[in-house]
Amino acid sequence: MGAGALGCLFGYFIKKAGYDVIFVARGEQFKALKRGLRISGIIEDEVEVKASDKPEDADVTFVTVKAYDTEAVAKKLANVNCGIVCSLQNGIGNEETLAMYLDRVLGGVTTYASNLVEYGHIEFAGEGKTFIGDLSGKITEDVLMVVELLKNSKINAEAVTDIRKRIWLKAVVNSAINPITAVCRVRNGKIVEIPEFWNVAKRIASEGEEMMRMMGFDVENVAEIVRDVAERTRNNRSSMLQDIERGRRTEIDFINGAIVKTAEELGIDVPFNRLMYWLVKGVERLELG
Repeated sequence: MGAGALGCLFGYFIKKAGYDVIFVARGEQFKALKRGLRISGIIEDEVEVKASDKPEDADVTFVTVKAYDTEAVAKKLANVNCGIVCSLQNGIGNEETLAMYLDRVLGGVTTYASNLVEYGHIEFAGEGKTFIGDLSGKITEDVLMVVELLKNSKINAEAVTDIRKRIWLKAVVNSAINPITAVCRVRNGKIVEIPEFWNVAKRIASEGEEMMRMMGFDVENVAEIVRDVAERTRNNRSSMLQDIERGRRTEIDFINGAIVKTAEELGIDVPFNRLMYWLVKGVERLELG
């Protein structure tokens, strides 16, 4: 559900494993997918896919839409038998929003990197890991089923009991990488290559680490995690940068915005997160008019 860069990558792997996959997209992407999907980068391939512009019945539905579309998508999914619903989205609050309308909702975090080159064409930019978990912290049958599906599709996947922590940690890592790449129009690797960018990223990461500790999560060395992610995905254009380049709304409200809101509730000052939030919102205003 949301066959963009990441949705198409996961859909491709699952389809190649022999499963029946429906790629749900809209607009120009939907039209392009009806003609087929092209993969470049780590893998070079072209495949025919089953594309739809609306959700259909399924055993498992992976949600990969932008965070600001989650509620609208949840309402649409409520009209079909969508089976297990697994979010692989960026940002905070997606799983809770889906659970307002749907049963059997799981959280997911992935470090696989995919870029939308053009409609119907994605670049597989980096292999990573995918963690799946129930928000209750239990390893349920649904979690095991989704992990087995992904492993059968040659996707590195693991069932975890701490998916909430991982979702927040990914948001904090993204908060230090995505807005800098979006505002400065650079690929992820530049975050660590350029000292001034790294100075900012370290401070953003430090704010997020303090917030997560106040929330009761056991985290440390978040800046080093940011460095590792930026280096491993050095050639990747972050989703926020891709959104800015395409003149689209970003997910800043659900990443740095969510951190600012949560920090305020905890009585923590996060000036670097707030600054990046303002900058990206300003760039959005320029690009979107």
